[in-house]
Amino acid sequence: MTGKRGLGGLSGGQRDKLMQSLRTGRKQAQENRPAGPRRLETAPAFDFGTLPEIKQLKMQRAAADMIGLENPFFRPHDATAGSTTLINGRAFDNFASYNYLGLSGHPQVLEAANAAIARYGTSVSASRVVAGERPLHRELEAALARLHGVEDAVTFVSGHATNVSTIGHMMGTEDLILSDMLIHNSIAEGARLSGAKRLNFAHGDLDMLEQQLASNRHLHDHVLIAVEGLYSMDGDFPDLKRLIALKNRYDAWLLVDEAHSLGVLGTHGRGIAEEFGIDPTSVEMWMGTLSKTLASCGGYIAGSSTLCEYLKATAPGFVYSVGMAPPLAAAALSSITIMERETERVGRLKDNGHYFLKAAKAAGLDTGPSAGYSVVPVIVGDSVQAAMLANALLDDGINVLPIIFPAVAEKAARLRFFITSEHTHDQIDRAVAKTAERLTTIRAGGSALKALLNKAR
Repeated sequence: MTGKRGLGGLSGGQRDKLMQSLRTGRKQAQENRPAGPRRLETAPAFDFGTLPEIKQLKMQRAAADMIGLENPFFRPHDATAGSTTLINGRAFDNFASYNYLGLSGHPQVLEAANAAIARYGTSVSASRVVAGERPLHRELEAALARLHGVEDAVTFVSGHATNVSTIGHMMGTEDLILSDMLIHNSIAEGARLSGAKRLNFAHGDLDMLEQQLASNRHLHDHVLIAVEGLYSMDGDFPDLKRLIALKNRYDAWLLVDEAHSLGVLGTHGRGIAEEFGIDPTSVEMWMGTLSKTLASCGGYIAGSSTLCEYLKATAPGFVYSVGMAPPLAAAALSSITIMERETERVGRLKDNGHYFLKAAKAAGLDTGPSAGYSVVPVIVGDSVQAAMLANALLDDGINVLPIIFPAVAEKAARLRFFITSEHTHDQIDRAVAKTAERLTTIRAGGSALKALLNKAR
């Protein structure tokens, strides 16, 4: 006689044995379970200090520490940075900020920013495509278009991201980008993102650019020429008339980065087109930043309404980014109003820039190709000596920062002086005299310093 079957056809005896086995297994598992919460074993996070690039950075810092060279970067400022600033409570003549027309901290700009905060808050809290659009955005873009003399403009929340997103989006693998070898990193990164072929031409060498166009234009769908309106490292500017002639002859697009030329070049500060007396609509893309002359933060592309509408609808850096913060848009808009109304600020800036350049040359300082506007470098030619010179000038109450390798070639290491409309001739005279004096002393001890560094390596 067979027993009653269950659990999928098992006999009673088989069922009892199975249940007993399960109970035994459950008991053993409970006995072997840790007393505390169960922990998953995890590997430690990757140690980025093992990367060769970071090891090299640490070696450089160790060498600087060995010779007592203080890091000149990341010093916090305690006040608005204009022609003067406060660092650790001490006042300095300031040549390290691009507040070119003295509008950052201007009462009218502050009032506009505060009013925008009161009405719209500190953030628009969304992409402009969905819920972040505010009237200030279009008012600012209309003002930028008017300033450049073109149909429209589109603003981005970062100047660097403006070039990266626009170039990376507009150009593709079948295209070619031709750029000055001293072009800003944001343009180089945009070119890399795009996948387009990129060729550099020697700084300011438009003969070489023409040769590149003649040899390569027929091989590519679209060609973009990228230059700066005023080069941020050297303070010179390109021949815009010839650039336009070349891009027309070879059916190319031209992008002019006006980050350091807006508010600086031209009688009214409208940039390099005004300086050369050229119709701005002959340039496809005017790029600019809001963080310099316009006392805010962000960037923009100005050009045809078709281009701007396309970027607003498709550029990743616009579509997928939060809209510009209301106080920043309001500050830039107010700065444009003041610049257009008080054109004497542009005149003072030019006077100061030319005065600095003349004084520096008279003192025997190497100012490179600077045209004497808002940027005047003093070429030192050695990164360590450039950092030492900046630190020595800080002791003298003058704040100016070094530009060292790899930002520039080692032989081109420099101090970069930013000139503003608010500097006085006395400040400039003192800065030039102290720079020449300190540089002479540092160079005299240069051979002993190099011996120490070689030993450290």
